[in-house]
Amino acid sequence: MEKSAEAFRTISEVAQELDLPQHVLRFWESRFAQIRPLKRGGGRRYYRPEDVELLRAIRQLLYGQGYTIKGVQKILKDQGVRTVAATYGAAGGTFVPPAGGYEMEGFEESDAEADVSHAAAGFGSLHDAVAPRLPQKDRTALQDLLTELTDCVRILDTARGG
Repeated sequence: MEKSAEAFRTISEVAQELDLPQHVLRFWESRFAQIRPLKRGGGRRYYRPEDVELLRAIRQLLYGQGYTIKGVQKILKDQGVRTVAATYGAAGGTFVPPAGGYEMEGFEESDAEADVSHAAAGFGSLHDAVAPRLPQKDRTALQDLLTELTDCVRILDTARGG
């Protein structure tokens, strides 16, 4: 049975719909204050349809257009959540930046940690795309590296009190 378009979605449903790992969605919640799913008992997340459209727009800007997290944060601030979600959510449109531009393809030294975390978080879909062409020993080595990076991010988050 398929849910209606207005129904709330769980994190697993949203992750599947957007072809993203669940931990990427949780990471984005920590970087984009505009993402606010409802949380029920036990911390279970429920995403509204507008939340899903915003996540789809963020995915398009980060992965499709090559913007950094900081660049997408500025776009959301300047353009507004509804405009960004409407423009890139359902339509997956191409963003045309203003004359001043937004940060793309790279990061400032102070953003390095967030971008490394984001790269590690998004690695699952990259791994899935590349894995069939890699020998098993290389896939295992990459999976071990991802696990180690994820553990490092968790330790840093804990040290910050988050």
